[in-house]
Amino acid sequence: MAELVLASGSPRRSAMLADLDVDFVVMPADVDESTLSGESAVDYVMRVAKLKAQTVSALHPSDVVLSADTTVDRDGEILAKPVDANDAVAMLRSLSGREHLTHTAVCVARADSLEAALVTTAVTFRSLSDEEIVWYVGTGEPLDKAGAYGIQGRAAGFISSISGSVSNVVGLPLAETVELLRIAGVNVAGSTKNLS
Repeated sequence: MAELVLASGSPRRSAMLADLDVDFVVMPADVDESTLSGESAVDYVMRVAKLKAQTVSALHPSDVVLSADTTVDRDGEILAKPVDANDAVAMLRSLSGREHLTHTAVCVARADSLEAALVTTAVTFRSLSDEEIVWYVGTGEPLDKAGAYGIQGRAAGFISSISGSVSNVVGLPLAETVELLRIAGVNVAGSTKNLS
């Protein structure tokens, strides 16, 4: 019986997938997530998500592998996970009082097949004070998140409007994920089907 393998170590993605009542195992993909020179945010997330799916699928060719990659796009500049607290402060200052885009690429692979979807959500921050930014970075919450914030956490109070999928901003656009899993033959209402 084929297993569903989540090629991500993100606790948020695991929790969201668990909410779909799907049986799965976690195997983070060990891949280089560096950006390439001149690469757009959309091309970046799609390339990395595909690389994650292909890397884990090569180890589990008879299983269904789900991967995703998310980044924040501020006027074409990729804001990945901050390297440290100072970087997080700078990112949040740059997002304050303006709109940015969050892109997530989702891939489902099995053997030689790979299906992918790209989802983009527009997010607008209200103007943030330096005190708020320093407090938020001090919580440690933004340090492992693209764009240095988590919409599902304390930063929810920073957001004045959202246009598009909220689950996409968390890191796994659920409507598109469900559709890709169904295409791969995964029963999203409980457990994986026997695909052998």
